[in-house]
Amino acid sequence: MLDSKSKSLLRRNLLKWFDVNQRDLPWRKKRSPYRIWVSEIMLQQTQVATVVNYYKRFMKRFPTVKKLAAADQSEVLKLWEGLGYYRRARQMHAAAVQVVEEHGGKFPTDFESVLALPGIGKYTAGAILSISLDQKLPILEGNTIRLYARLLEMKSDPRTSANQKVLWEFAESILPAKRAGDFNQALMELGSEVCKPKTWQCEACPIQKICPTFVKGLQSTIPAKGKKIAYEDLHEAAILVSKKISGQQKWLVRVCGSDERWTGLWDFPRYQIDHQKNETQICSNLGKTLAIKTGLKAKLEVVGKPIRHAVTKYRIRLSCYEAKSVSGRLKKQSTETRWCTAGELTELPMSITGRKLVNRFL
Repeated sequence: MLDSKSKSLLRRNLLKWFDVNQRDLPWRKKRSPYRIWVSEIMLQQTQVATVVNYYKRFMKRFPTVKKLAAADQSEVLKLWEGLGYYRRARQMHAAAVQVVEEHGGKFPTDFESVLALPGIGKYTAGAILSISLDQKLPILEGNTIRLYARLLEMKSDPRTSANQKVLWEFAESILPAKRAGDFNQALMELGSEVCKPKTWQCEACPIQKICPTFVKGLQSTIPAKGKKIAYEDLHEAAILVSKKISGQQKWLVRVCGSDERWTGLWDFPRYQIDHQKNETQICSNLGKTLAIKTGLKAKLEVVGKPIRHAVTKYRIRLSCYEAKSVSGRLKKQSTETRWCTAGELTELPMSITGRKLVNRFL
């Protein structure tokens, strides 16, 4: 841990640096607990530059927690479309409903009540209350974990339980008596813009003098790298099933269920492909699966190049197939299913790959 003199220098230099170098971000203009909450949820696992426009649109449509709670979840997901990690949006909507039901529509201002909301952990609760109300609460997230590890010369993995405890204690020990919210933002800003994982900019760091990692040139080894994600390769097929209904061309889409990726979003019928089969066999088997699942018979043809994307631990190659000569009657599905025009599909919240298929083929 740092001595008292180093902590004083850390607080003073960091706040001075932040006053000059902080980015002009929309959630910093009006720091109500609700606005900070929305920004913090959006910023989880997402870069600031990506979040800015989403935040502006979201706040324009839902300026209060009551308006968010009153909205249909599908509208919330539509505004979230493309931001990824959609569970965040579903939990945010659920939390808004809880705020209305349990707190009269006023976002709570005590730590335990905020922590009890869906999708909010210790870090997020501390960030919301410190930034919006200047409550003296510590934070610990990706950027500050790296910054703290370097300030403490922590050579072992900072993600272990023992090291997390040390980091939380350190985060609490360095908080200033005043401007705790600005201080926490400054820590995150420094980690994001200066104390980077691979391209650290120590010459621009206001606290380099008290950083043993800088002094010893250990930036490339601290923090220690965690275990790499073991990705599983999947090959999937999306099927564009269309037919004319009342003189309009419409496509079959369905809501992803609670046990699927992209829960609550709309997508085309999608099935897994056996890697060992050739294209003729794939088309034949997919046609059989489509008939079993939907009651619709069709001849399938592959269209376009596969879309490659990663979701959590999966690396997915998504091939697209067009259903020709569709016949049969759509049977009842386990989740909501619709026939939609291309125009109607633009209004639905869709999975990111579903939206790519709309833009590419419809």
